[in-house]
Amino acid sequence: MARPLRIERAGGWYHVTARGNERRAIYRDDHDRLHFCELLEEMVQRFGVRLHAYVLMENHYHLILELTESNLSRSAQWLNVSYSVWFNRRHERSGHLFQGRFKSITVDPAQWGLELSRYVHLNPVRVGSLKLGKRERQGRWAGASNVPDPKMIEERLSRLRRYRWSSYRAYVGLASRPAWLECKTVLGLGGRAAANQRRAYREYVENGLRDGVPKSPWESLHEQVVLGGMSFLVTLRQHIEGDHREQGAVQRLRSVRPTLEQMVTNLEQLRGEPWARFRDRYGDTGRDLVLYVGRRYCGLKLKELSKFAGLEDYSAAALAIKRFQKRLARQRSSEKDQLGKLCQMSNVEM
Repeated sequence: MARPLRIERAGGWYHVTARGNERRAIYRDDHDRLHFCELLEEMVQRFGVRLHAYVLMENHYHLILELTESNLSRSAQWLNVSYSVWFNRRHERSGHLFQGRFKSITVDPAQWGLELSRYVHLNPVRVGSLKLGKRERQGRWAGASNVPDPKMIEERLSRLRRYRWSSYRAYVGLASRPAWLECKTVLGLGGRAAANQRRAYREYVENGLRDGVPKSPWESLHEQVVLGGMSFLVTLRQHIEGDHREQGAVQRLRSVRPTLEQMVTNLEQLRGEPWARFRDRYGDTGRDLVLYVGRRYCGLKLKELSKFAGLEDYSAAALAIKRFQKRLARQRSSEKDQLGKLCQMSNVEM
């Protein structure tokens, strides 16, 4: 059975998360949370990792770590096992506390460090009671939600600023920074002078709460394990290894992705007509095919794809891709035959 790929390298940045088994709580009170933070401090000291951001939620946690040596698995496994043993002993329980292995994503800090830290810090307010649950967020991104009233905005800001179990308060000066938390690097990514970095970061994070939280960065992932652009992928390839359960992702990340322009040129040759002629033709599946390969094989964002195809917003591109996937699932599909030929011309595996 395939499992997520691990890419461990000294100097690498990682988003690490683990969720409670059966989505159950992993913290029952503040004593549990305090002990987990003590283990974070010990992990930093024991394994030499740098902790750039964290948040503890009821049934999961998020960390942004930087390695000084290739020891991500040892660090995260030690943290989860140490906490699980302590938690089970304290609450007189047995069995798994966490759901499977921890999850990790390799991050390009220059491109994503700032935005990812904001995503981590906004977790406490990304809830339905503040009209920022999953349904509300999707409605806003689709343009269907209303602007929140001032009272709701104040509730969101108050929750964010009061939440004790994240690194946000230390980042913006509402609490003292523990020695085991590194804030300067992420604050510096904002491009401001040192004297203005805290204020600028606070504005960056909190401004999004005035009309809803920003979109998740996860739609930009490569193989569900890499958050970064093509140049970042190139630098990672020499560090990619994997066993037989990870080889599919390994081979795909090691290979050079084709550009969307290359794929379209090949499709034009295959169909014998230019992209501009069939792009907006009624009933033609050519545009859906281009959006599909652009997402799957070229690794482009929905926003980039919608712009390339002349669509008004990314949601139309997402619907077109789903529509094409349904066509591919049919037993006899002309789209599947065309996709196979296009992949062969473009030197990618279908």
